[in-house]
Amino acid sequence: MENETEGRWECLPIKLNDSILKTLDELGFTHMTPVQSACIPLFMNNKDVAAEAITGSGKTLAFVIPILEILLKREDKLKKMQVGALIVTPTRELALQISEVMGRFTQSLSQFRQILLIGGSNPIADVEKFKTHGANIVIGTPGRLEDMFRRKADGLDLASCVKTLDVLVLDEADRLLDMGFEASLNAILELLPKQRRTGLFSATQTQELEKLVRAGLRNPVRITVKEKGVAASSMQKTPARLSNYYTICRTEDKFNTLVAFLRQHKHEKQLVFFSTCACVEYYGRALEALVKNATIHCIHGKMKHKRNKIMSEFRELKGGILICTDVMARGIDIPEVNWVVQYDPPSSASAFVHRCGRTARIGNQGSAVVFLLPMEESYVNFLSINQKCPLQRMSPVKDVVDVLPKLKTLSLRDRAVFERGMRAFVSYVQAYAKHECSLIFRVKDLDFAALGRGFALLRMPKMPELRGKNFPNFTHETIDTDSIRYKDKNREKQRRKMLAELKERPAPVKKNFIKNKAWSKQKTKRDRRKRTAAKRKLDEGSDVDDEDMKELLRDTRLLKKLKKGKISEEDFEKQLTAGAKSQPRAMEPPQGDELGTEDKM
Repeated sequence: MENETEGRWECLPIKLNDSILKTLDELGFTHMTPVQSACIPLFMNNKDVAAEAITGSGKTLAFVIPILEILLKREDKLKKMQVGALIVTPTRELALQISEVMGRFTQSLSQFRQILLIGGSNPIADVEKFKTHGANIVIGTPGRLEDMFRRKADGLDLASCVKTLDVLVLDEADRLLDMGFEASLNAILELLPKQRRTGLFSATQTQELEKLVRAGLRNPVRITVKEKGVAASSMQKTPARLSNYYTICRTEDKFNTLVAFLRQHKHEKQLVFFSTCACVEYYGRALEALVKNATIHCIHGKMKHKRNKIMSEFRELKGGILICTDVMARGIDIPEVNWVVQYDPPSSASAFVHRCGRTARIGNQGSAVVFLLPMEESYVNFLSINQKCPLQRMSPVKDVVDVLPKLKTLSLRDRAVFERGMRAFVSYVQAYAKHECSLIFRVKDLDFAALGRGFALLRMPKMPELRGKNFPNFTHETIDTDSIRYKDKNREKQRRKMLAELKERPAPVKKNFIKNKAWSKQKTKRDRRKRTAAKRKLDEGSDVDDEDMKELLRDTRLLKKLKKGKISEEDFEKQLTAGAKSQPRAMEPPQGDELGTEDKM
């Protein structure tokens, strides 16, 4: 942004509350950003808003300030248990961040109580907190909010509390739909009053989001905010002050390049994105040992209780490395991030833009780089066309040394590292197979031997993608991997105990599976056996005699031949009649149920 501000707060057509202006001054926000100057007057004039603005453009204040102004201007002041505003956001990190921003303003507006409802905490404790302190402003994630609406038996009637709702905000609205929250959102929206102000805020617009706009907003004002200095035709989705790079690495050199890069920038603040939680666990622990004198934190979606603490600690750092998954890709505001490193390209192209947006926020400078394999280089052109996100090639990283032998040594010394590596490899291949851009990211193009070397594996794991393949270019370690001990003595003691118990158990009877036969064919054989057994059971319990059963089967075979076109309808009638004459039936002619059974066969 050449001019990232749009005038002072005092220039708004509607004067802001003195307490709000004072808090803005304390926070150092002297001027509005474009999205703020566009959204705040409309929201305060009782308009519904659907705003699209690049990540890091100041969307949070664009809805926090109008919410407070609308609630302050209410004729009937909100009581303890009356909810005036509801903010829904996809991740607990983003909800926590919004809650912190809102909290700075409500400190001086003591008439408002706010509550944070997110996963990772005890829902009963949330119910008790709500009942004890009440809440006028609710900030939460869809799953926990939906759960709270069902807590009437625990003494919380949230559906009654939201009857006084004035404002609903869906932040990162497109991500709410991407993450599968549509059912939860619909359940929540049905319980909210129709007479309300609604705001949808997002960095990208999608078809699904368009449906939500039509369903939840009445005559919304659509706002698309572009940065000044960016050509109107460009539609660039990343900040103008972001330097966006890519680098090409061979599979087995990729981790070595990352280590060299982080060592050279260890005094700066960096986010490193991996594709899976298992990769974060494996490489994060490895980097702690290989990048000395640097503060390294790991965060991913499977962490339940540590995430908020890790986020708070990393925010306070002047320099450090956060190893993470896409749980950190959207809306999270971490001050002064110098580099965003995408070790693995994300599964969706839109996530690429959001990852980059963790740096160069609110007009600051920042850099981002994505590591690509040689076969993935066409992804650069794809991003330029699909996401309006041009990349420039970064000069090769200098002083790259081979750290993979050290990583192997860590695996040999600690079984936990060895197991993390195996899980990381498997999860990486599975994630690669699900990539949205499947024409570029194809599992069949992966060099598994080189990938195994790049992960510093001691042996290749057993998984369907590797079945029947030989890897002459991968050297298995001669050590028996079962002999590798856990560094944690208690964990090793438990493992030894479990191994001893397994030895005492009688050996299981092995089933004779046909080697090298496709699972699908084995499944067909099993299904055939099941049908035969079911037929036998039917025969045993049937009161139909043998002759009648033979006739029924003959009629069925004739019907199948007719359907396949092997006989004409005339032949079918003749053979059916001939069969009936040659074998007098003791049963009544087949009724509707029997004919229906034949039709299904």
